[in-house]
Amino acid sequence: MTEPNPASQDRDAEPNPVPASQRAHPHDHNLEKDPALFRREPVSFVRRGARLNRSRQGAWDRMADTVLVPVPRDRADTSVARDAVFDWTQIFGRPGRMLVDIGCGQGESTAQGAADRPDWNVLAVEVYVPGLAGLMGLAERGELTNIRAVEANAPEVLDHLLPAGGVDEVWVFFPDPWHKSRHHKRRLVSPAFADRLARVLAPGGLIRLATDWSDYAVQMRTVFESDERFENLHPGERAGTHSPLTRVRAEGLEKQEPLPAEDALDAEGGWSPRFAGRPLTSFEAKSQKAGRLVFDLTYRRV
Repeated sequence: MTEPNPASQDRDAEPNPVPASQRAHPHDHNLEKDPALFRREPVSFVRRGARLNRSRQGAWDRMADTVLVPVPRDRADTSVARDAVFDWTQIFGRPGRMLVDIGCGQGESTAQGAADRPDWNVLAVEVYVPGLAGLMGLAERGELTNIRAVEANAPEVLDHLLPAGGVDEVWVFFPDPWHKSRHHKRRLVSPAFADRLARVLAPGGLIRLATDWSDYAVQMRTVFESDERFENLHPGERAGTHSPLTRVRAEGLEKQEPLPAEDALDAEGGWSPRFAGRPLTSFEAKSQKAGRLVFDLTYRRV
């Protein structure tokens, strides 16, 4: 996922749009102009251009009726009506364990997860129309029948579309970092997000997170370490001189001033090894080329 453009954050939504599932041409849809008018919480995303190239338009035309799940709206066109009732067994056409990929970007992680777990039902949550079309193309080429997607704000999906204890795993890979302090309230991972996950995750269910920005990684770790409903699967691992956080601080890898060794040391650790099920996307490759490190975290619902 690309980084947000704060200058456009309040120019993305229009009330009472045509639902995405009913669009013949998704790039013609109205964008949300001011989500704050319709929601109690700031959204963690910025709507970007929805125009599709020929290949993605073709994938959308062929696959949207199968992959994209119609969502009843409130007012904004990525909202979810509070009285929505979904039968996911019926939507997927079978019972099965459920994986939810929040902010799937271009769909690579969702498609990989569906291919690796053919007996699971895999749901992508995304607001970027070209990304949804990209996912449809991957599903079509891979003949992946266990993928569905919703174009909706993730917190509202967790609140209204998913049953309590009905999800076995949630992925949040490279959410928008919202660097400026005044925008941190827009970050997806927060105590309120942990509350939502605690409701939908089955006992023993997992949340996997990844980010390439150290301060967001620390925020993610703080949120879940302070919540007794979750346990870290890698407590104390990759701490001290083995910690990616120590490296970032000591070497100034995020263009900040390097810290002295004693100040840079991350004694807590808790970072997971790279999740083998997460493909190396073009986004992550660019991040690595820029010299940033990736932080993985994995927590279990207890």
